[in-house]
Amino acid sequence: MGTSGFLFFFHIDGIAQEDGFSIGVIADCQFCSDPGEGIRKYAQSQTKLSACVKHFNDSNLDFVIHLGDFIDRDFASFQVVKPIYDSLIMPRYHVLGNHDFSVDPEKKEEIPSLLGIPSRFDYFDLKGWRFIILDGNDLSFHAYPESSDKHKKSSRYYEEHLVTSPKWNGAIGAEQVNWLKQLLVDADQLQLNVMLYCHFPVFPENVHNLWNAGEVASVIRDHPCVKAYVNGHNHEGNYGTDEGIHYLTLKGMVDTHDTSYAIFDIRHQSIVVKGFGREIDRVLKLR
Repeated sequence: MGTSGFLFFFHIDGIAQEDGFSIGVIADCQFCSDPGEGIRKYAQSQTKLSACVKHFNDSNLDFVIHLGDFIDRDFASFQVVKPIYDSLIMPRYHVLGNHDFSVDPEKKEEIPSLLGIPSRFDYFDLKGWRFIILDGNDLSFHAYPESSDKHKKSSRYYEEHLVTSPKWNGAIGAEQVNWLKQLLVDADQLQLNVMLYCHFPVFPENVHNLWNAGEVASVIRDHPCVKAYVNGHNHEGNYGTDEGIHYLTLKGMVDTHDTSYAIFDIRHQSIVVKGFGREIDRVLKLR
């Protein structure tokens, strides 16, 4: 996948890092044709994404991932931003967000295949790392037609678990949780580092968190292989650490006239986050 091993020098905040690889990360492009009256400038995301893709294509990246809410609404919105994202010259991935399903009910089941997602939750290994893509819409009120069994199952889950997280969030179901546990056991045994991606945060405590954020955080906390959990959804961004695991919420590209995205420079002992636009520079030391 991507480029083979390479050596280059990257400098941020006086810290030099070398011998690693880099990836591009975007949260909440959230395009639609509506100009937007408030902080969200939906239509401007077309221009922002184009500039971001050009920057990524001019950089030495092993892959790019978008963390969900590629569109704000309307199936036709995909036809505007998908060709832009698909022009990336390196491998590219999508995480499913709640707004990605803001389409006509009969179109909802087409979204994963449209975005080139073979499985709604998946993983891949690269250069000593395991990257795990979670589906936080596994249980949700927006990802399935109201008449479907999955929507009814989600409704029962919300009621039976006395969920207080808003209905516009979602949860990771039992099958996916068990799948995640096995992947992490395997990664521990193989001595791989793990970075998880999801649209919804699980930590710190926040109104945007998964319905079962505590359960998911408890699962990953038990595995020393896990170094970072990266998500979107909360456009303001957020950050916290728990048991040495970094929980990073990237700012939404759609908000304000300024863009927001990041390049992660992954090194032996740290993840150097270089933010662009409104995104913040960080150095995340690996536990």
